[in-house]
Amino acid sequence: MLDEMCATLGGRAAEEVFIGHISTGAMNDLEKVTKQAYGMIAYAGMSDKMPNLCYYNNDDYSFSKPYSEHTAELIDREVQNMINEQYARAKALLEKHKEGHSQLAQLLIEREVIFAEDVEKIFGKRPWTSRSEEIMAIEAPEEKPAPDAPAEGAENEQPALPAESASNTTEA
Repeated sequence: MLDEMCATLGGRAAEEVFIGHISTGAMNDLEKVTKQAYGMIAYAGMSDKMPNLCYYNNDDYSFSKPYSEHTAELIDREVQNMINEQYARAKALLEKHKEGHSQLAQLLIEREVIFAEDVEKIFGKRPWTSRSEEIMAIEAPEEKPAPDAPAEGAENEQPALPAESASNTTEA
């Protein structure tokens, strides 16, 4: 979930790293990661300071929070820390691969369309298997050797039943 949050903040971080200022283009991304962080901390208990606690209020008509003002402040700080950590992580990754991004941008300007192979040439192969590679591996039939050709005159013979099945058959 933190990786997803980091990736979502990547657009905003890229504006800061490559352009030098942040626009309003990432407002939807901020809304998404803020909701995600609140959910992770207040509902799923994914915080070091507030582990194993769920502050879910299923009363749709209540405008009050099911926790104190002090807890609300703690949740807000934890959410802010989580988002800031992932934003800093996104910026660090972009800085680390800044030259590769410049090459990628130039390639896009030249070709308009690029493929996974082009990205791999610049950044290298991912250290993990991609989801599409996993799916293709599952769908690809395993190569099995062809069965031996039947002996001449054996095509009309009935295959022998396993011993267990043979004992369960009845003769007429």
